[in-house]
Amino acid sequence: MDTEGIRLFVLAADMLNITAAGRQLGLAPAVASARLSKLEKQVGSDLLHRSTRKVTLSLEGAEFLPYAREILAQEDAALAALGHGDTEVSGTLRFAASSTFAQLFIVPIVPEFLKFYPAINLELKLSDTRTNLIEGGYDLALRNYAIEDSSLKARKLAEDKRILCASPEYLAQYGTPQNPDDLIHHQMVIFMDAKPRKLLSNNGKPACTFPPRNAQERIVCDDGTSMRIATILGSGISMNSSWSIYKEIKDGSLVRVLPDYEIKDQSAIWLVYPKSNVLTAKVRVFIDFILEKIGKPPIWERST
Repeated sequence: MDTEGIRLFVLAADMLNITAAGRQLGLAPAVASARLSKLEKQVGSDLLHRSTRKVTLSLEGAEFLPYAREILAQEDAALAALGHGDTEVSGTLRFAASSTFAQLFIVPIVPEFLKFYPAINLELKLSDTRTNLIEGGYDLALRNYAIEDSSLKARKLAEDKRILCASPEYLAQYGTPQNPDDLIHHQMVIFMDAKPRKLLSNNGKPACTFPPRNAQERIVCDDGTSMRIATILGSGISMNSSWSIYKEIKDGSLVRVLPDYEIKDQSAIWLVYPKSNVLTAKVRVFIDFILEKIGKPPIWERST
């Protein structure tokens, strides 16, 4: 299979412009169009839909795209192993992460990373909803839950401890729960589609699940930042990762609820990538940079 044709296809899919993609590879428009047609003939499908006004990715093209990226990554890795190719780390790195985590910890360190690696470009997919790495064609993702997908490899960044909290104003108005049974009488701020988690007593015995059954779910949302803000403003009791509220706990705008009870959870913060992917130089240096800047120990556990 023509790897240069595949490289042209990946560029055209990213830019949605065959002429511009060909120009980036030094190809005239007619040559670029012919090379893509040749690739489509080889794979037996139209990878791109062309019209006089725009270029769009076909369903077959969307399915082929992550494999095309992998073919190019394998070729680059093979050349690097033989001492060929560019010595400077370069390319576009497609990274997916929770928007809440990224706003607090990833985006602030991006400018420094780009100074170290001026030939790397970042494409960031930031959302608190889950992203499929393989189908989305991402090089790397940050996930803060238990990794169960056997098609992924992962590097652990930190533990993801969850705690219950509320604002002082809310507790002054509605009272402070003294035991898990009291939660049924309180308003809840809940993350959408979150699995119930066990709340354990001091002796390790299950006390209840959070959110408790028949709880008053005043707010249900799919954005961690919005959930934190709603909790600060007195909307109810919420469960949050310690990394998302550590500043508010320190300054007193949020107070831990039921601090003597532990939330049993297997979640951790992971940097994950498809198992089939070669760990390219651009991905490796980004992982190392994040581990250095955010972990060892995590920012939210540091005393200063």
